[in-house]
Amino acid sequence: MSQSRRSFLGQSAAGATAFTIIRPELVRGAGKAKLKAGLIGCGGRGTQAVENLMTGDDSVELVAVADIFEDRQESSLKRLKGLNPKISDRIKVTPETRFIGFDAFKKLAASDLDIVMLATPPGYRPEHFEAAINAKKHVFCEKPFGTDPVGVRRFMDAAKKSEELKLTVMSGAQRRFQRDYVETLDKIKQGAIGDIAALYAYWIGGPVIQQKGRNAQWGDMEWQHRAWYSFVWICGDQVVEQHLHNIDVCNWFMNAHPVKCVASGGAIWRPKEELYGNIYDHISADFTYANGVHMSSYCRQYPKGCYNNVSELVVGTKGRSNAHDLGSSPRSRDPLENPYVREHIAMMNSIRGDGPYVNHAMAVAESTMTCIMARESAYSGMELTWDMMMNSKLDLQPKNFDYKLKMDVPPLPVPGQYKFI
Repeated sequence: MSQSRRSFLGQSAAGATAFTIIRPELVRGAGKAKLKAGLIGCGGRGTQAVENLMTGDDSVELVAVADIFEDRQESSLKRLKGLNPKISDRIKVTPETRFIGFDAFKKLAASDLDIVMLATPPGYRPEHFEAAINAKKHVFCEKPFGTDPVGVRRFMDAAKKSEELKLTVMSGAQRRFQRDYVETLDKIKQGAIGDIAALYAYWIGGPVIQQKGRNAQWGDMEWQHRAWYSFVWICGDQVVEQHLHNIDVCNWFMNAHPVKCVASGGAIWRPKEELYGNIYDHISADFTYANGVHMSSYCRQYPKGCYNNVSELVVGTKGRSNAHDLGSSPRSRDPLENPYVREHIAMMNSIRGDGPYVNHAMAVAESTMTCIMARESAYSGMELTWDMMMNSKLDLQPKNFDYKLKMDVPPLPVPGQYKFI
């Protein structure tokens, strides 16, 4: 490409350079007064994303849903249809456009719609994103974009194709459209705190537990999907699934990804029980960017009552910023100021050509790989480089899928014994 990927992707929402915007009718062959969306992954985050999208744009309809669990699909549609009429009247899902099963995503991607919304657990993100892009659909893609290097590189290949097709790809990294973050980034670019000398990222909070226990009728694969946050292959561990928000802010402000990482971690609080799977409850990492700047990151999940801190800190040669203190943050009840809504407004403006073109696919894929680099460094006890990640053969995705499939849970990684591949 004659233009660097970063200059193409790294524009702020407020002041992005204008590109030739490709309207839906040029991408898909037929313009529509209303745009049609389909949701893959009907859990809480997917359901909320649909609500956010319809709050931000009154001319989009939800026409299809897909999930491996019918009960999740039922509860999602029930919630959406119970919202105010401005949203519920645009839920146009029919029995023929409700897809269930491990191949449901393929059927939805092949449907007559404009936008695919991806909100399953992140282990499935590369395959689902690839299917949506191959079907030439615009995509809202919840973060992270994978759980292992092989999957993220698969996502990156599809990301390149999405750029070539000029498809809009909006990530779930909503801080990229949070007004105070955007305005602070613009001021830092203008020299408000001098050159960036160091960054700090924190997600210090409580555990995410999705099930109280296992239903005796559930096979291993169903159980691991129901309690997906506890298993590395499908969630990626906290540093990937949750802490990505903060690490992505640092990469965004640096307009780059780190080139190496040394990390440590373990499981002090999480009991060695089936419910808690095989993820760590704390990881600290020291990242180095190509220009020598370090980013220190720390994520932790301990039970209620312990210290909490979810934030970023950018230290410059002339000052410092918490990444949003130099921008305006109006205390307004206006739902359109909600960053979860603002990102969807920006997505729709990009699709229609009414605003800057948005494609976060490669940028947030790089942030995802950054997080996986920290996890793998903590698990192995080794310093890892970006080139090692881009050549890694680590592939956590199962090769067979069935609700009753037997799935042994790998032991908790022990540094010095766990081998990075």
